[in-house]
Amino acid sequence: MRKITSAILLCAAVAPGLAQANECGEVSITEMNWASASVVTNVAKFIMEQGYGCDVSVVPSDTVPAVTSVAENGEPDIVTELWLNSAGEAYTRLEEEGKIERLGKVLTPGGVEGWWIPTYLVEAHPELKTIEGIMANPELVESRFNNCPDGWGCRIVNDNLIKALDLEASGIEVFNHGSGETLASSMASAVGSKEPWFGYYWGPTVPLGKFDMTRVDLGEYDEAAHSANQNQDNDNPKISDFPAAPVLTSVTTAFRDQEPEVAEMLSEMTFETDVMSQVLAWKSDNNASAEEAAVYFLSNNSNTWKDWLNDSAREKLAAILSN
Repeated sequence: MRKITSAILLCAAVAPGLAQANECGEVSITEMNWASASVVTNVAKFIMEQGYGCDVSVVPSDTVPAVTSVAENGEPDIVTELWLNSAGEAYTRLEEEGKIERLGKVLTPGGVEGWWIPTYLVEAHPELKTIEGIMANPELVESRFNNCPDGWGCRIVNDNLIKALDLEASGIEVFNHGSGETLASSMASAVGSKEPWFGYYWGPTVPLGKFDMTRVDLGEYDEAAHSANQNQDNDNPKISDFPAAPVLTSVTTAFRDQEPEVAEMLSEMTFETDVMSQVLAWKSDNNASAEEAAVYFLSNNSNTWKDWLNDSAREKLAAILSN
């Protein structure tokens, strides 16, 4: 499959006449500095170049710098995989001023967070599906909760949930990892040996694409409680599940008016979070580039992306990807 994706990239680079140059002019798009965002950007770039004839430039960025750049310079044209909970008031202000417009969610249901256990553990002990079941049977998860590193936003929320649940009183030790790498490797080691594991993780990520994990039911999502739990000085933490984080594709209103067909395509471009995790797992297993991972997605999910495109672009991409 790695060889096939590379061949498709070569074909796209040299295939004449499939996408007329500059049909849609010059386009700039962000590439945020995390794995799933790189895949999203490269999927969008491939489609815009090969389906719509755009001349695409990729702008390495992060959430706050991207929003600041749009505010100050009116570019880049496209900001994708924008996590709304990280964008802050500056982004809301841009929308209110009519400078930027959200086209839709690029991840469905969005960024996911939660407390997880391996599915094989749930199959052996169905009571572990809920936090109450885990607290009643701490030995079944080796009496340990794998927590986020210090300094992460999830650490604050988790610490407040741990207090609200009185988790440690049930006999569960909280192990605070020193880095994201040790948190991920603890899951990989446990799952590789079919041992218990219980802890926090988020997606889309490589581990949630590689391993069959079940999200623990923490109860209902309480917006006020979850918001308060993001404050490390919360004196009265309460129990709430994690909501799906909205993750958007947004464009400048000038770009929307200039390239309405491309904007329409971007408004339809959405990836299921679980599918993106699986693509990231493939990318990791094959030591592939984000460009190759984008072609891997396009080659294996035609029933998804064909509905994003207009008829002409769909035919052009199908011609390339069928080679």
